[in-house]
Amino acid sequence: MTDELTIDTLHARLTDGTSTCVDVAEAYLARIEQNRDGRGLNAVTAVNPHVLDEAREADRARAAGGPLGPLHGVPVLVKDQAETAGIRTSFGSRLFENYVPTTDATVVARLREAGALLLGKTTMCDFAAGWFSASSLTDHTRNAYSADRDAGGSSAGSGAAVGADLCLVAVGEDTGGSIRIPASFNNGYGLRVTTGLIPRTGFSPLVHFQDTAGPMARTVRDLATLLDAMAGYDPADVYTTAATLNPDVGRFRRAVDDAPGPDAWSIGVLDTAFGDDADPDSAAVNDVVRAAVVDLAAAGAAITPGLALEDLAGWIARTSVYGKVSKPDLTRFLASRPDAPVHDFMSLYRSGVFHPENDLFHHMADGPDDVTDDIDYWRMRVNQDHFRRHVLTLFATTGVDVLVYPTVQVPPPTLTELADGRWTALTFPTNTVIASQAGLPALSVPVGFTHSGLPVGMEVVARPFAETTLLQLAAGLEAVRPARRAPHRSLPVISGASSGR
Repeated sequence: MTDELTIDTLHARLTDGTSTCVDVAEAYLARIEQNRDGRGLNAVTAVNPHVLDEAREADRARAAGGPLGPLHGVPVLVKDQAETAGIRTSFGSRLFENYVPTTDATVVARLREAGALLLGKTTMCDFAAGWFSASSLTDHTRNAYSADRDAGGSSAGSGAAVGADLCLVAVGEDTGGSIRIPASFNNGYGLRVTTGLIPRTGFSPLVHFQDTAGPMARTVRDLATLLDAMAGYDPADVYTTAATLNPDVGRFRRAVDDAPGPDAWSIGVLDTAFGDDADPDSAAVNDVVRAAVVDLAAAGAAITPGLALEDLAGWIARTSVYGKVSKPDLTRFLASRPDAPVHDFMSLYRSGVFHPENDLFHHMADGPDDVTDDIDYWRMRVNQDHFRRHVLTLFATTGVDVLVYPTVQVPPPTLTELADGRWTALTFPTNTVIASQAGLPALSVPVGFTHSGLPVGMEVVARPFAETTLLQLAAGLEAVRPARRAPHRSLPVISGASSGR
């Protein structure tokens, strides 16, 4: 097990006086500074200039004995896809390096209301259009466990920062896997909720009916605590009417504390989502995920092996809508920001200011300006509905609570492999698109490391609004297979708090 700081240990130390909010914020800022730009991970693109003042105010509030929020004094990093008042928000683009919003994204405002300390913003690829970290503003973010490998994307900085303990928890955003891929690659937890459970107001879009912000953390309890602060209805985002359908909103941490053991769960192993064992890269990932399933079975979980979704690759291809909807979605967002340096996607594209490895930009540029009369778009939307029923039928016919499979079929790619074009956005073997394009919630759970020391995540997918199921099962797995391991990096110690002793 790790002895890294958690929200509970932080609050215990704030209560007994062995740490202050200022102590902890200063220590995390030191860790960030050591890893800025080319000096380390390159995971943070902007630091909140007021965070120490906010930490002092948090210490004064605690000393005064007033009511404190559930995230009081918790140092959080937020993906640079979310607008932050007074702090640069670049969306990963060099064109936006001087863009400073005047209002916070709804999620950011909720974190502040819960008492969180916003340390700063994390790196991402240009406008979240890819599975890797390549950004025209910040270039690559390095993996927390292997300096020659990518952190994954598009929530690259949030994933690497959680993995390397540059923050206590982080916020990412997920359209097709942008939370779960970097969580898997950096030995953390990353949750994609049912779209609408968490507001997207103030986040740049990619596919508006798939986009969702989400929590990233090193423990399940921290993940659930952060989710409680983020989830809920937002009048500015009509999709969040969905949040009114989930009775556990605001009570996810309590559900984790009350989680039953693994023997309460029925787990289906989706064999068709595993990579080819003849490929050494896929075999290394498969071995770790299968070992986790064995541990769950030994702990009493009912395992249903050998499940299949026929023509899975075909379903994924027929339900991928980036080339249809991302262009008009981004244009609507940019047009609504009068201070933005460009106001439509094609101006952004024609500028050429995006990382050359972000090949999805070309696919998006070929799409329609308006999908209203695009028959192929509507066919893909119907296909998504069919795909959702196809997956849910597997739940119904087998009676399983969740499906499991590797989050990504291969380990984190090297930066050289990405530069050489081994993978593109539409050929990278990530399984995260299954849940995204079927409209289901999914959680990437750290389950171990390959023989060469690279982190592996197992994706757990459930029915719509079954976030509690995902969190409770993850808590059970965390107890029987504690896979979190801090990377071997020389970093400043968090004074009075980082050891958790």
